[in-house]
Amino acid sequence: MSTFHDSASGSQPYKDPTPLPDNIPKVQELGATSAPLKSAAFFIGAYCKEYNEDFMLCKNESRGDPAHCLKEGRRVTRCATDLISKMRENCLEQFDAHWNCLELNNQEYYPCRKPERTLNNCMFEKLGLTKTIPGTPKGKTPINDVPNPIYTTVQR
Repeated sequence: MSTFHDSASGSQPYKDPTPLPDNIPKVQELGATSAPLKSAAFFIGAYCKEYNEDFMLCKNESRGDPAHCLKEGRRVTRCATDLISKMRENCLEQFDAHWNCLELNNQEYYPCRKPERTLNNCMFEKLGLTKTIPGTPKGKTPINDVPNPIYTTVQR
């Protein structure tokens, strides 16, 4: 008969069953859950655009060899880590308010427009980054700037 062993209280530390080879340099993970990443997603896209494009180009060229693009992937991770730390240094209160709202509202943007606007203003004032949504038609107000959007938390 087997018994349950809680992995959190195990006597042995966790060991990765599939570690990377030693010749591949290590990179610190971002250490953020889905809500902070979603909150920062558009800013990461703008701030790390060159690194993301290099990575995607490498991925398309390598076709199936993930080891070929590890250097580019590490650059993307470092860039995102850099931006998240800058967001925490400069706009911590607004950033926390926005990602906590996303966390409490099933990762939906529309109930969190008010904290999103304060975060967008802070990011522009302190870091010079603006939130641009790809695919927004020219001359039309982006959905995150619409004062009274028709989509709300409860559809009628």
